Amino acid sequence: MSFHYFSPRYFRMIIFFLLILIIGCSDMKKDIKPPVAEKIPQELTIHNDTRIDDYFWLSDRDNPKVIDYLEAENAYTETMLGHTKKLQEKLYDEIVGRIKQTDESVPYRKNGFYYYNRYEDGKEYPIYCRKQGTMEAEEQIMLDVNEMAQGHDYIAVSGRNVSQNNKLVAFGVDTVSRRRYTIHFKNLETGEILADRIPNTTGSVAWANDNVTVFYTLKDTVTLRSYKIMKHKLGTSAEDDRMVFHEADDTFDAHVWKSKSGRYIMIGSFQTLSTEYRFVDADHPENDFKLIQPRERDLEYHAMDFGDQFYIRTNREAKNFKLVKTPIKTPRKEYWQDIIPHRADVLLENVEIFKNYLVTKERKNGLPELRIIKWQDWSEHYLDFGEATYTANISTNPEFDTDILRYSYSSLTTPNSTFDYDMASREKTLMKQQEVVGDFSADNYISERLYAKSRDGVEVPISLVYRKDRKKDTGNPLLLYGYGSYGYSVEPYFNSVRLSLLDRGFIYAMAHVRGGEEMGRQWYEDGKLLKKKNTFNDFIDCAQHLILFGYTNTDMLFAQGGSAGGLLMGAVVNMRPDLWKGVIAAVPWVDVVTTMLDDTIPLTTSEYDEWGNPNNKEYYDYMLSYSPYDNVEAKDYPAMLVTTGLHDSQVQYFEPTKWVAKLRAMKTDNNVLVLDCDMGSGHGGASGRFKRYKRTALEYAFMFDLLGIKQ
Repeated sequence: MSFHYFSPRYFRMIIFFLLILIIGCSDMKKDIKPPVAEKIPQELTIHNDTRIDDYFWLSDRDNPKVIDYLEAENAYTETMLGHTKKLQEKLYDEIVGRIKQTDESVPYRKNGFYYYNRYEDGKEYPIYCRKQGTMEAEEQIMLDVNEMAQGHDYIAVSGRNVSQNNKLVAFGVDTVSRRRYTIHFKNLETGEILADRIPNTTGSVAWANDNVTVFYTLKDTVTLRSYKIMKHKLGTSAEDDRMVFHEADDTFDAHVWKSKSGRYIMIGSFQTLSTEYRFVDADHPENDFKLIQPRERDLEYHAMDFGDQFYIRTNREAKNFKLVKTPIKTPRKEYWQDIIPHRADVLLENVEIFKNYLVTKERKNGLPELRIIKWQDWSEHYLDFGEATYTANISTNPEFDTDILRYSYSSLTTPNSTFDYDMASREKTLMKQQEVVGDFSADNYISERLYAKSRDGVEVPISLVYRKDRKKDTGNPLLLYGYGSYGYSVEPYFNSVRLSLLDRGFIYAMAHVRGGEEMGRQWYEDGKLLKKKNTFNDFIDCAQHLILFGYTNTDMLFAQGGSAGGLLMGAVVNMRPDLWKGVIAAVPWVDVVTTMLDDTIPLTTSEYDEWGNPNNKEYYDYMLSYSPYDNVEAKDYPAMLVTTGLHDSQVQYFEPTKWVAKLRAMKTDNNVLVLDCDMGSGHGGASGRFKRYKRTALEYAFMFDLLGIKQ
């Protein structure tokens, strides 16, 4: 069978017919046949090995048949889940109803102004504002994204950056969802939008101190790699902008920003295993950039200036990173002096510098700690958070000459909270805690920290939360979330959206699998390259631990992951399809080998050191052994909901689309398999404050339907 090309009129008739079936005869959905993608074999040969990709043609977004197929998949999803529409609407209203409609962020002070954003009742987008000198001053609206969004299905505003004289703001706008921003400038005194337009950028700028010169990052139009640093003078054409740095190595990305002190413009080149920094005096943007330390394989460093020194967080002879300092005049590594030495059991994650204090974010036993050090006598103390599992982060601290540290705190039961901490008096002030509208009480919920023994003896942390009065000893519906890549640590934070699960008896769990950095740098390195399968094994072993100890069972266990976490989902359903009642794979990266062999696809070359370069046979063979798309087999699979976005710049839409097509052709079960493709968005889903929760409601309804939960 093949998927035939339909005329638009005929296609609309089919959609109409399907909708009629939804409304009038939902019991017949089991007889509805899914769209079947045409098989057009494409041979892919390397290392004397040939793979046949029957669905390679789906990668051509300009082919009308591809768009028709995606529309057919959406129509099929509408058919199969259409009977849950009322439940989806209820869930959406429930989720949105917990969010305070009229809301405002905690203001932060910078260069004499207080900056904040606020939301108005019923509006999707933020309004960015400021007040001069005091919060009692008159409000100045810098950008109203609601007005900017008119006429666009999607909008993202990024990189808002105010000039040194406080008169101009630069900002990036993306109306496609490909993360290619056009930079605009606004005169904050007159409200005039300047004529300057800079397309195809990352969206942010670094202002020189002359208030006329900006530096920005240009993107490659094909790979979307951030690869050139350009200099622009207001009032001139972007076509005349001068390149100040070209990152020629296609495994690196380049970015530009202004240091916290305001003294330097910094250029950073970043790759999985290496970094390199350059700087120029912000008072003299005409000068050439100076190199701090030339790039070296396996050498990462992150530089901040303070006085006549650079303070550098680095992994040089320090797997878990350490802090060093070096004179700005002689910044090479030969002059680096240890300030905070390496510790085998503590990961140094972040550093914030103030005039009188040094603040570090460290991670020990999988949990973050904030450490306060006084420059004068090097006395120190840690903040005490008092919960078994939580997350804490250094927040927005643009001011240098202050003793107030702003930090954020959250746990699985504690809503997101912003604190101002006086580092001298050690007094903390709660500036704001996320308000959950309704009858929410944290006392109704409990969180736990478990450790599951993986098959190789490593103990893998699991954070979980549930409603005290709904947990059963005989097993509970449980959603297990995982990611496990790029050294990204999955944080046990509060999310009011999850209350719709917890209040219906679900347990929500996070598996802190290898590939993240929760347990230190080695935790990350043990879940990448030729050790990637540890990530998948850990997740499966966490699931089995939860089953063994009665938290759930295979009839009520769900798994969820997105992007690289979608790779995790694809791998575990191939390895242990019997464990899961259902799986949600969001924008999943599943065609690993083909993508990593295509250096025209965004992110490919910059991620060789994360996944391996399959042009090397050793990596090709290993990646091929776990790539979800290449390992689909004729066997039973659990029910699955797969999501994607047509304009996704991170994981191209065709990966999940091809995967679903192949699963359909090969699986031997009758479990539901649906693809939801957002035709107007990309990797992050729909823009706006509330619209994104339409898909969340769909995902929850998918699980509830499988369990027979009607309300």
